[in-house]
Amino acid sequence: MTSKNTKRDYVGVIYNESDRPFTSYPILLTRYLWKKYNLNKGQRLLDVGCGRGEFIKGFKESGADAYATDQSETIKNYYPEIQFKNADIEKEGIPYPDNFFDVVYSKSVIEHFHDPEKLMKEIFRVLKPGGIVITLCPSWEFNYKTYFEDYSHRTPFMLESLRDIQLIFGFEDVNVSFFRQLPSTWGSFRYIFNFLSKLTQIFAPKILKSKMKWVRFSKEIMLLSSAKKPTLKQ
Repeated sequence: MTSKNTKRDYVGVIYNESDRPFTSYPILLTRYLWKKYNLNKGQRLLDVGCGRGEFIKGFKESGADAYATDQSETIKNYYPEIQFKNADIEKEGIPYPDNFFDVVYSKSVIEHFHDPEKLMKEIFRVLKPGGIVITLCPSWEFNYKTYFEDYSHRTPFMLESLRDIQLIFGFEDVNVSFFRQLPSTWGSFRYIFNFLSKLTQIFAPKILKSKMKWVRFSKEIMLLSSAKKPTLKQ
């Protein structure tokens, strides 16, 4: 007698509350991005690959008209008020019409795609002319030794490749930079804290990563990208 293996929900299993408890970080990050990119209340904002929904909840609290999509439906357990559609984007596309959103956001999503070109094409399609795409993903340059600790990672990105894929699909004003997931490095004393984080990145023993968030996120640097869909020419 044989048993039939079934694929379990990635978000529900890996991001369970015991192993990955909720923190204040999503609220702090979304507030920072809201201010950095001069987002406005009432704008339609889509979180692609929303996971449990903490980030889209943060954007909603800042004033966005919040939408979300993911292959997992875990968000329904936590934020049923969010406008959510279930979809396997790589197979089905983003389940919203053309030119619908002012902002499309994703964090730690594009690197999970076998075909990230499909994601970029779909984001371009659903954005309004003049709309902005905000993308965060791990920097291969700083994470290559641990990148495949997550078995679902498919496509590594670096500064140049994240920039180029957006240019290829027609985005303009593409800006990609390194980003530290440490709120103290975004604030008034960011130059001091970024310098301290850089020293930590170089000199702190790796064994401390599992014990100190400061060390972990000083070493595991992300990419932060923004780009715009061109406005229609008159």
